[in-house]
Order: sequence, then C-alpha cells, then structure tokens
Amino acid sequence: MEYQEFLSAVERKMNLKMTGGMHASLHEAVKNNGEVKRGVLVESPGINISPAFYLEEVYQRYQSGDTLDQLVDELLKCYQEVRCKKSLDITDLETIEGIRDKVVFKLIHSEKNRALLKEIPHREILDLSIVFYLIVDMEERSTATILIRNEHLKVWGMDEEQLLSFAYENVQRLIPPQLFLMREIVEETLELGRRKPINLFEYPENLKGEFMYVLTNSHRNLGAAAILYPGVQKKIAEILNGGYYVIPSSVHEMIIVPMTESITRKELDQMVKEVNENVVDPEEILSDHVYIYDAGKEVLQWVFSSRI
Repeated sequence: MEYQEFLSAVERKMNLKMTGGMHASLHEAVKNNGEVKRGVLVESPGINISPAFYLEEVYQRYQSGDTLDQLVDELLKCYQEVRCKKSLDITDLETIEGIRDKVVFKLIHSEKNRALLKEIPHREILDLSIVFYLIVDMEERSTATILIRNEHLKVWGMDEEQLLSFAYENVQRLIPPQLFLMREIVEETLELGRRKPINLFEYPENLKGEFMYVLTNSHRNLGAAAILYPGVQKKIAEILNGGYYVIPSSVHEMIIVPMTESITRKELDQMVKEVNENVVDPEEILSDHVYIYDAGKEVLQWVFSSRI
C-alpha cells in the first residue's frame, strides 16, 4: 500500500470509529522550506481550530507490521489529548490590542522560503529570516498558531517594526530561552537520565565544561530563534566565559560549541551538512552554515562582513 492509499484508508477508518459529528478528511499543506506534507485533518462540530496529523512515521509502523486498527485507535486517542475544546474568538485578532501579547517569532532559511517571504512580514539576517506568528492557544502537548501575513498588518494598521517590538517582549514571557547540556538532552531522549535537564540560564553553576550545549525555548518547538532573543547571545558568552560557535541543528534548536582550537569552523560546517542530509527532516532544516559569536565585539557572524 502506497502512502496516499494508506492516508485514504486511515481517513475511512477514523470516520467509521468517530462519533459526535467529528470528521476526518485528507489534508495537504506547504510547510517550511517549501516541503509539501500530506496527512489527515480532524474536525469537530462548532470548533474552528482543527489539528492535522502527518503520518509518515505512522506509515512506517504500518509497513513494519502494526495493524491499521491499532494505529487509528492511537491517532484518535492523540486527537482527544490535543484537540481544542472551544473555538477561537477571532474578534480578538482583529485589533492591535487583541494580538500584541500573542506575537512571537521563529527562524527559517531565506532562500528556501523565498516565495513565502513575499507574502509575509520578515527581517532577513545572514542567510536566515525572522518571521512572525501568533500563539493563540498553548497546551502542554500542543500549540495553536497563526502565521502573520502582509494582509494582517494592513488590518491592524501597523508595520514590521512594531511587530518586532511586540515579539521581542513576548518571547521572553511565552516561550523563554533554555540552555542545556547536550549530554542531558541525549539522556532524556533515551530515557537514561534520572532528572530533567537543568536550564543553565537559571542555574549556571551547573556548567560542567562540556563540549556541546543545546539552546531552545521552553516549549522546545521552533526554539532556534532563541539565539536572537534580547540578551541571549551575551548571556551564553558569560556562562561559557568566551566566544562560541552556533550550529543550526534544526528550526527547533541551536547547538552551542565553545570556541577552541580543537575543532575548526570548516569541520563544523561539514558536520551540519551531513546531519541535514541524513538525519533532519527536510522541513526542519534551518541552514548548512555555522555561525560564530565574537564575545569581544558582541556580534554573531556568518561571513565576517555580515553581523547581527
């Protein structure tokens, strides 16, 4: 069974199992880096926010022997956990006052998203772009967001500078930065750690002189943008006592490596390219280039003629 046939089978099975007017339908969306994703959208009557499930990993499980009934039951359970219980009041999003405390930003690769950038407010930095979105609902396991487009600015009667100002204020409150030891993140992922990773921004005394650190946000989603939060670059330099490399691991996190003579920027660039080609999902790739934070000049650089 090909992936599209699998999606259709899941859609039919979900509609047979769901009650209360809930309905599943096939869904297609253009995601980051122009990647087209196909999945299933699940809607509930009277609710204007609906989650979409992209099922590539679920399809792999089906190919490995899991039954369609088992997988659909898991999807329905997941839907009950993440679905919005009430509709979004869109009247709150029609004025500056209604949206000013919801605006945040993320980072995407400029060239890979050039068509999208024509339609949305953005700020280009090195080979990346800051783009803005609204957090309209945030739970432990899910976040409902709206990408801000040029037409939204016209409705609100505001410009990009105001948007950036709101976003700089809100990210610290809604999705604050977090810095972890890479080792603790790996242990958590493999369920080897006995405790949650320690945020070094809150407890810098837990710094252990290790080789790699992970920078993200409190939701660990679209957290690479934390490197541009006000004061974060300098704070990391203070914690590490010097300059450092910034490796774009994905749109969700940056890897921080203290600057030493034991590894070169060329070697790090090659490592990023290999990881992007073999490990990171295409829609989550941020960049193939490593950045450098110069602690003396307090600037983040890619090529030395371009600075943040």
